[in-house]
Amino acid sequence: MKVTALAMVLVFVSFPLNVRAAGQTDTVSKAAQNCSVDQIRELLRTDTLEPFILPCSATLSSDARVTRQVIIEGSAASATTFNCNGAVLDGSGLPESSEVAQLLVRSKPTTGIWDRPSDVTIQNCRFLGSAKVYGLGLSGNAKRVRESSLNADHTNFAQASAPTRILFSNVIFETTGRLPLYLAPGVTAVTVRDSSFIGRVRTVAIYLDAESAGNRIEGNVFEISSEKRELIAVDGSANNIIQRNTFSHVKNGGVFLYRNCGEGGTIRHQTPHGNLISGNLFVIEGGKPAVWLNSRNGNSNFCFIDPKHPFGSSLSSLDYAKNNTVVKNVVVGAGSFSIKNNDPSNVVANNVFE
Repeated sequence: MKVTALAMVLVFVSFPLNVRAAGQTDTVSKAAQNCSVDQIRELLRTDTLEPFILPCSATLSSDARVTRQVIIEGSAASATTFNCNGAVLDGSGLPESSEVAQLLVRSKPTTGIWDRPSDVTIQNCRFLGSAKVYGLGLSGNAKRVRESSLNADHTNFAQASAPTRILFSNVIFETTGRLPLYLAPGVTAVTVRDSSFIGRVRTVAIYLDAESAGNRIEGNVFEISSEKRELIAVDGSANNIIQRNTFSHVKNGGVFLYRNCGEGGTIRHQTPHGNLISGNLFVIEGGKPAVWLNSRNGNSNFCFIDPKHPFGSSLSSLDYAKNNTVVKNVVVGAGSFSIKNNDPSNVVANNVFE
């Protein structure tokens, strides 16, 4: 691999974002109090698999091992810092279920807009398992997400109800199959930086689900390989920044932008627009693209099972990946065909192919 080209693209690019959700302010939460010795001791119990709801900022010793599910929920958990200090969050004993993750950052149901956490930091952790951030539901097909999607203002409501301003810093995600990091519908302003994804995954390494927006994935190393899919899925997610990452094993695709039209009966409202993919290194080991804008465009059996309404994927099953920017990336092992684009509103320029 040539490193000269990589040096050309490791640049920080600013990008305007507008992710303020309806009914919410941008006030930064006051720092949470530190956990007591007793609370840390309870967190580290190994004789139970009952989830532990983290009510405070915790710093672990480097030799600690957390075997319980950790939950950070609601505004009461805002401004908490979970500093593992190199400790392991071991989810190997948890059930193999899509609804179980080693760490959950989630909102609490209330009347109207949900009670959500904000300004949460998770740092210096090693995950043997996965992490999920969610508001209305654990997936785009969840009942409350589906019900909300029948309303024209679904995107605003989902964003106002989901966690915001969550930071994952210097985290190692290690998996033997489970999706490492999932950002559910409506999640905004999550940053994943200076982290590593290792192992193998059945699906994708990071999933940005419908109606999410303004997230940043920057300065990370993806040593992980996917058995079937791309490494980052941008599914109806907008105004995200994916930059300065290294994708070392791109076997089934790098970053794909699309919209899951009608899966599970949920109308997908937002299109994958306004995303910036810049300064990344893709090492291609298969025949799939490094970046694919409009990777589905209605080519799925579930595109027509959502109810008929005059908006979103109910109106059209196309992806509408428009006004995205793909610049200054280095692709090793494939030619210019490795960045696929069929919409003239997208900017694809100054990429290097080796």
